[in-house]
Formats: sequence, C-alpha cells, structure tokens
Amino acid sequence: MLARVLSSAVIGIDAYLVEVEVDIAQGLPTFTTVGLPEAAVKESRERVKSAIANSGYRFPADRITVNLAPANIKKEGTGFDLPMALGILAATNIIPESALAGYLFLGELSLDGRVKAVNGSLPMAIAAQKAGYRGIIVPTDNGQEAAVVEKLAVYPVRTLGQVVDFLNGFESILPERTDLEAMFAAPDATGADFSEVMGQEDAKRALEIAAAGGHNVLMVGPPGSGKTMLARRIPTILPAMSFAEAIETTKIFSVVGMLNRTQPLVTQRPFRSPHHTISDAGLIGGGHIPRPGEVSLAHNGVLFLDELPEYKKNVLEVLRQPLEDLQVTISRAASTLTYPSSFMLIAAMNPCPCGYFADPRHACRCTAHQIRRYRSKISGPLLDRIDIHVEVPAVAYKDLMGQTRAEASESIRRRVVAARRIQFQRFKRTKIYCNAQMASRHIRTHCRIGEDANQVLESAIDRLGLSARAYNRILKISRTIADLEAAADIQVDHVTEAVQYRSLDRSRQNM
Repeated sequence: MLARVLSSAVIGIDAYLVEVEVDIAQGLPTFTTVGLPEAAVKESRERVKSAIANSGYRFPADRITVNLAPANIKKEGTGFDLPMALGILAATNIIPESALAGYLFLGELSLDGRVKAVNGSLPMAIAAQKAGYRGIIVPTDNGQEAAVVEKLAVYPVRTLGQVVDFLNGFESILPERTDLEAMFAAPDATGADFSEVMGQEDAKRALEIAAAGGHNVLMVGPPGSGKTMLARRIPTILPAMSFAEAIETTKIFSVVGMLNRTQPLVTQRPFRSPHHTISDAGLIGGGHIPRPGEVSLAHNGVLFLDELPEYKKNVLEVLRQPLEDLQVTISRAASTLTYPSSFMLIAAMNPCPCGYFADPRHACRCTAHQIRRYRSKISGPLLDRIDIHVEVPAVAYKDLMGQTRAEASESIRRRVVAARRIQFQRFKRTKIYCNAQMASRHIRTHCRIGEDANQVLESAIDRLGLSARAYNRILKISRTIADLEAAADIQVDHVTEAVQYRSLDRSRQNM
C-alpha cells in the first residue's frame, strides 16, 4: 500500500516542494523516516501515531516507511506531521488517494489531533501557487498569512479529523480571505512623529536626505541629545512599502517565526534595534541550523545600532558585506544560503567615552588617547560605508520650551517620496531603487559636477584625506540633495553640504 502527499519546506527564505511517500508493508511494527530528516522530523512518528489514534482512526501495526523527496536536501521543522498522517490514512484506504491530488498540506500535529501553526507558510503558499496547485491546506493560525498569495485557495483547518472529512467530502471548508487594502491602510502602530522632536534641525535635515536617497547615517552626540528619538522616527518619513517589498519582508519574518498572527503581512517598514551584546551570528545570521539575523529582519527597513562603539569589533566588521552587497551569504558544510539585507543603517554614538567631548555645558573627563581608542573601535572601512556623519548636540532649553510645533513626518515624507520618484525614473531600467545603491558606473553617469563643484570636492579630499569610497559617497549624497530640490544638475552648494556630512573624517584629521 503506497500513498503520495504533497508538502513543502523552506531553504533560506524560499520554499521548495516535497513529496511525502508513505509505504505500508507487512512485517514487524516499525516507523522509519528517510530523506535526510533532522531531529524534529524524526520525532514526527510519535506525534503522528498519537494524533491518528486520538482522532478515532486505526493506526496500522505494520512496517511503515516514509520518504521525503527530494532525498538530497535536509528536511527541517514540524510541518510534515499532517502530510505524513494523511499519507498513512490514504494508504489504509480511510481517505481516497485521488482526493489528495492538487493540494499541498502542511501543519504540526498535537497528540490529540489538533493542527498547530508552522513557520514559513507564506513562502510555501507562494511555491504552491507557482506550481499550479488548486489549493493549500494549512493550520488555522497560518490561514491569513497564506491567503496573502493571490490565485490560490487556502483552506484553514483545526484538526486532523476535519481534514479527513473535507477530503472525503463530508465537510466543506470556506477558503480564507485576506483584505490587503485594509492591511496597507492600517496606521503606524507606534504613533511616532517628527513633530515631537524639538530642535535638532540640522540632524532632521540629514535624516531627510538619508531617507530620500537610502543612505546610511551615523549620529554623534552627547547622552540625551535625542539620537534614539530621531532614529525611531525615520520609518515614518520613508516611502510606503510596495506589495513586492511587503511580501519579501514578510517571508523573512515568517521563516523565523516572528510574524504577528493578527497582522499576517508586514506593511510597515521594519525597525530593528539589537542590543550591543548581540553576537555576529545573531546580527548577520547563521547558527547550527542557519536562520536570518537582524540585518535580514531589517530588510526594506531600518537597522538601528545604538552606542556603536560598545558592539564587539568582529560583530561590526561582518556588516561590511550586507552594506555593500545588500544580501548575506552564509556558508556551511552542507549548504550555502543567501538572505536579503537591503536596509538603512542608522548608528549612534557618543563623541567620547564620557559623552561630553566638545559639549560647552559639560566638562569632558577623557584624555586624547582615550578618545582615539574609543573611536578606533569603528574601523575606517566601516565608516567609509556610512554615507552621512551628523553631529547631534544637546538640545537648547529654548528649543525644549518652544511653542512652535516642529514639522510633521507626513510633510517630510512628501518631499522624500518626490525625490524617490525622480530616482525611480532615473533607474527604471536597472535593479537600483535609490541613489545609495549606485555603483561606480552609475555615479559617472548621473553624478557629473561642474568645475566649481569639482574644485570644492578636490579641496575637501586633499584636506581630509578621504578614500575613494568616501569620494563616491559624497557624490551620491550630492545627487540626493539635488533630487530633493528637483534639480537636474548637481550644484556647488549641493556638494558643499554633502562634504559637511563627513564630520568624523574631519575629526580624525584634527586629533
């Protein structure tokens, strides 16, 4: 007696199809799973056996062999419980095997037969839709998530018995529906707004430029100057997520198991703020069973690293690849996985160990050697990959008590969106979406400057000893400033302002 059930598994953030073959033959009662199953998959036999028995069906006292094909890829997770159970029931003629055709099944079984949620149902639903399946049967808690995929019938189920009755035609299940428009129309849950930030006009200007061009930012200022407050409001001035971006971001959260069941689609740009004690694997991804790290969870959003020099040096250095390539490649002996990691890096730090270097209202207790050692924790190559360095001084009392309301995020966002629209038209025949992603050939084409601007830039490079990468960063920022003004050409004042956003390069020369 042989039965075949279609299922799926995830590798990286994409799913692949798995055929669950169940063979029941005469012999001593055994339950063997082959096809490179990991520990959780091997343990399925106990859950499947109890779930079938406690759902009122007879578990065969025969030799059972389950094969997970393709057999050359390691299978992980608990999503094969339901297809294994259905394969056994089909092999024992409790349900007709023909009823299984065209459906993809996934779900973890509890001992009493309930079908529990699994990770990665969205990429699995996408795989089923691309393969042309007529439907996918998922746990109820995964129904809204899988129903995000269009042109695919998604049937949410609660128990193994309900699935059996559905396949036998004894019970009907209404396909799940998801209101995508309502999800994208939902307001920002944080309620944060730039109008709440008093003063810091220079920092706000720098962050507006960063949002308009997708640039990375390092804010330097004393404790309490508002660096964290500013960083948390950056997602409110970024352009709204497109459906494609939302799907790609949601896939990452789905695979990790961090998707909110009440919000099955990530429609707000992520804001990730890991603690400085994080490991390199936690930040970049990896582990014994590789999984995405914080840089991938921040995909299409913001990664905020507060107190940047407090992070371990090896942790900061692994940021180089995702900042440059917009993706992370994790290599292990058995496989190599690539996770997307296109994010805005927003970092914050004090100017010195005590935090009050160059603060007119507080005396700095640090020596020059201590300040150099503190700042040397951030390597030159990493600083070169951060486009904008902005100083965030302590807020003056008159700004704190000012009666004039600061500019709201929505007003800033409109200018950012207008600049991004110019960039979209500029790069519409490429895979570039903002100025920060330009390569050298794009800079030569779109960042031409006149003789006056060239002299200003040459003088700055000679005086500050900037690297070639910093030179390119200045040109990118200049292009973004011009886009905010809807200027076709980069002017001298655009370059001059862009040079000002290399403050750490200036401070390194002065120390």
